[in-house]
Amino acid sequence: MANSNDLPVLADGSVAAQANQTAMCCDEETVEVLNDLLENARDREYGFRTCAKEQPAGSSLRQALNQRASQYHEGCDELAQLIQRHGGLPAEGGTTGAAIHRGWVHVKGAIGASSELSILEECERAEEAAVLRCLEAMERNLPPDVRDLIARQAAAAQESRDRIGKLCDQARTGGRAKA
Repeated sequence: MANSNDLPVLADGSVAAQANQTAMCCDEETVEVLNDLLENARDREYGFRTCAKEQPAGSSLRQALNQRASQYHEGCDELAQLIQRHGGLPAEGGTTGAAIHRGWVHVKGAIGASSELSILEECERAEEAAVLRCLEAMERNLPPDVRDLIARQAAAAQESRDRIGKLCDQARTGGRAKA
C-alpha cells in the first residue's frame, strides 16, 4: 500500500520513510539519559518487590510496596518505548550496586534485623534518589516528549516519597504503618 507521496505504508499505518528516518536518527544524549533512568527504575522496581517480600503476606504495607513496584514496571515500559522511538536500544537489567543492596536487604530480613521502619526508610531513600535523578535529567536538553515522561515519573516518585515519609513517622512514633 502507498500514500499520496508513493511511500510504502507500514502495518501500523506509519509511512516507511518516516519510520526509517526515526530509526536511523539516534539522539544519543536523549537515549543515554533515558537508559540511565530505565536502569534505575528497574532497580527501584526490584527493590520495592524485595522489600515487599520482607513484610507479612496480606499486610497493607506489602500490598503498597508491590503496587509501587508495579508502577515502576509500567514506568520502565514507557521508558523503553521512548528509547526506541528516539532510535536507541533499551538497557537490559538494572545496576550491579542495586542488586548487591537488594541482597543485603534480603539478608537483613532473613536474620530479623530488618524492621518495618528500616524497610520504609530504605524505600523513602529510594524515592528521594528517584526524584533527584529525574530533576538532574530535566536539566539536560531533552525533547518535549521525554521531558513530559520524566516530569510524570518525578511527580509519582515525590508522591510516593511523601506517603512513605508519613509511614516512617508513624512507625517512629510506635504506630503501625498503614499504607
